[in-house]
Amino acid sequence: MPRRALRPALVACALLAPLRTPSGDEPLRVYGPGGPLTPVRACAERFTRTRGIAVKVDGGPEEAWAAKAEQDGDLVFGAAEHVLTDLARRRPELLDLSTRASLWDRPAAILVRKGNPRKFRGIEDLARPGVKLLDVNGAGQTGLWEDLAGRKGLIPAIQRNIALAPSNTAEAIAAWRTQPELDAWITFASWYDRLRDEADLLPLPAAERLYRGTPIAVTRRSRNRERALAFVAFLGSEECHALFRAAGWR
Repeated sequence: MPRRALRPALVACALLAPLRTPSGDEPLRVYGPGGPLTPVRACAERFTRTRGIAVKVDGGPEEAWAAKAEQDGDLVFGAAEHVLTDLARRRPELLDLSTRASLWDRPAAILVRKGNPRKFRGIEDLARPGVKLLDVNGAGQTGLWEDLAGRKGLIPAIQRNIALAPSNTAEAIAAWRTQPELDAWITFASWYDRLRDEADLLPLPAAERLYRGTPIAVTRRSRNRERALAFVAFLGSEECHALFRAAGWR
């Protein structure tokens, strides 16, 4: 089981009696990238049912939600630890970093075309001449291919095979669906859930697997700090862990 950096104060919040949202109160507003959106929303729905605290989760490319988070956000999550760190650097008034917590992590994997027509078996095969690779240079995936290729001395060969490098996963999914000449994509295994009809998942051997985390922090402008911390603690619970695992996390 991965280590979770949930502070004792956050765990204590989860053990409190249900904190009911007073009638007319705004829900907790949670923002972040599209990758962790499915499990965070699933946890929010369960939190609302069991704790009576309304939670609204919105996500996607940063440009679609960052300004909203600065106006009314209570929590922001990231697609990897370095993503939240970079967001805090670029928007220093957004996050209260004393509340930052690390949730569950997810593995990298290879997506290939349905039926695996190129008969890829691992990273080495992606270095073959003529292979066309999709790579997301952002959204928590920056450097995934390089970290994997570097272990095997394949950085130059795989770099030459990167045919397209969009900045976010939404653009990458659109390219995967419209450019069949793209053979494979080193990404998070969790994206397979949205591409089951158009891709096969090629997991990496356990000894080669890379993981990246899912951080979250309360915003500086939040007026619902106690409820926000209670939701963070719930996200780190075993109940939510099951929902994250179902979406492709470890």
